[in-house]
Amino acid sequence: MTLNVDPVYEALDRAVGGRNVVTLLADVALMIGVFFLGRGVMKASDRPARIVRIALGRTVLAAALVGSIVSFVFIDQRGTTTTFMLHLGDQPAAVAYSMIHFAYYGIVLAAMAVLAVNRIRVSHGGQRFPPTSLLIGSLLGLALSAVVIAMDVSHLLGNLDLMRSVSGVYGPLYLGTFIFLVLGFASQPILRSRQTHSRIRATEALIAELEPVWTRATTARPGISQSTDAAFRTAQPEAMLHREIVEIRDAVIDSRVSFELTEAERELLDRAEQHLVGEGAPESIEPADVPVTADAERRDR
Repeated sequence: MTLNVDPVYEALDRAVGGRNVVTLLADVALMIGVFFLGRGVMKASDRPARIVRIALGRTVLAAALVGSIVSFVFIDQRGTTTTFMLHLGDQPAAVAYSMIHFAYYGIVLAAMAVLAVNRIRVSHGGQRFPPTSLLIGSLLGLALSAVVIAMDVSHLLGNLDLMRSVSGVYGPLYLGTFIFLVLGFASQPILRSRQTHSRIRATEALIAELEPVWTRATTARPGISQSTDAAFRTAQPEAMLHREIVEIRDAVIDSRVSFELTEAERELLDRAEQHLVGEGAPESIEPADVPVTADAERRDR
């Protein structure tokens, strides 16, 4: 897109012969970028349909790239121009070139729309905002591709009035596509960050609520937390909560000690366990970060 900035484009294209080669380079780079964008959405989705995998696959990209390069070669260039299709759009090769690009964008955006719909179905509350924005952006992009193809065909047929009337929606569609796609992609990590902070706060609150019970449990049955040789990092809230739960459970099931929980404490412990294993648990906690006692290992098996 930077290569399409007029001063940049004119300077670079004249440096390479003034035959609009920079247009090809910019469009090819954008196609490859859109390919990786679609692949990123697909990899973040669960079990994408086969048709979606095909649409976002390398074969479709390769076919589009070959088609655009071949059609570009057959365009009768008339010197550097910053209005490529307006200047050369009366040529079938130029029309084919433009249509191949926007047909590929349409294919990728249609696949992204399907993935967004699937994500909306399994999301709840604020989690629906990113895929909904992505869906709107994809639909606007599909409309944009259709408008460009209609403009190309009308230009080739000499119907310039139709081309001008259709071109009126190009700007709003382009802007809308850009805004909603950016919102969809940018809001996902923002939302994830907020959820992570919210989870950390909830985890720390549960740690504080369980601490008196945990203190009684480790007093009755000293656990690994009291060992100076234990490789245990209490700076991780998830690990700390896991440790409290494990050592409380160990004290409850150990017949060698006398330790019992009240009904309220059992409910609190159950709530802490549900929180710990619930959806959204951070993936950064590895087994090495959360030591497990022999009693807990036997219970897990």
